[in-house]
Amino acid sequence: MSLLNCFLSRKQPTASIAKERLQIIVAERRRGCFEPQYLPQLKKDILAVICKYVQINPDMLTMQIEHKDDDISVLELNIIIPEIEK
Repeated sequence: MSLLNCFLSRKQPTASIAKERLQIIVAERRRGCFEPQYLPQLKKDILAVICKYVQINPDMLTMQIEHKDDDISVLELNIIIPEIEK
């Protein structure tokens, strides 16, 4: 009977196929290394605030977002501050 089912398989409704595909896309986006759209502007804003107090090169600031779980993201900010001469 299973061989016959292979040839006469029932088609899934289109809505359920679309739902499964959408779930896969959402899962990939959550797992992926997609950078949020606001990150470049956030970097510029943070750099502007830091430059009010310390003169640094924009290359001395690195920023990245790390996703821990589905609902937790960590913003990592590294700044190389030059030594002040006395």
